[in-house]
Amino acid sequence: MNDPVNRTMLLVDIEKFSDRDDVEQAFLRRMLYDVVDRTMERAGIDETLRLRADQGDSVMEFIDPNFPVPQVLRSVISELPAQLKAVNRMASSAAQMRLRTVVASGFIALDERGIWVGSDLNHACRLLDADLLRAALRERPGDVALCVSQSVWTGIVRHHHLGIPAEEFHEVTLASKNGPLPAWLLGPVPASGQAAVTPGAAGPAPAPVPGASGERPGPAGGTEAGPSGGGSASTSA
Repeated sequence: MNDPVNRTMLLVDIEKFSDRDDVEQAFLRRMLYDVVDRTMERAGIDETLRLRADQGDSVMEFIDPNFPVPQVLRSVISELPAQLKAVNRMASSAAQMRLRTVVASGFIALDERGIWVGSDLNHACRLLDADLLRAALRERPGDVALCVSQSVWTGIVRHHHLGIPAEEFHEVTLASKNGPLPAWLLGPVPASGQAAVTPGAAGPAPAPVPGASGERPGPAGGTEAGPSGGGSASTSA
């Protein structure tokens, strides 16, 4: 296994992907790539600063830590929904998509099978799969739900950088099989979902619901660098 490298992580997942047939899934994958690539381009993130892992119904972008995280967040908050709206307008109702997103940070490593691994990545994947984030997307009119990790909140969001509305993030605790996970949800906390608002955080506190969310497996091999999808990614980026 390679030595771990520090990365900013953007995880994006299509809602109800498995409910679509093969043709619709293929179309949605192309749309997802377009939306993420345009969002990264608008943020000013060059292809050489990005590594990609494809999960089928989701994509993971590992961004060079020297690129400003506030710039990544601003683009995810404003540009990603705009790009998604643009492609959904041109698609039939059966081919439109809604997205769950997570921004996190930490260390990842490439193992001997070409799979990205690491406890920080596992943490981010559990946030992406949490019932709270699913419920947040299901219960709001918009097409994007965003959750950030505790480290991104502490290091970036709470400092009220331009274009990052800290007051609109709500501290929550997500249930997982490995115990409670702290995180910050952009927008209203859903009335349903397996989560509880941490005492003292903004927003109403829903009653906690027992149970645990599922865990997404680690990214499979065939990682990519940049939107072209050509070649395997390496940690040199």
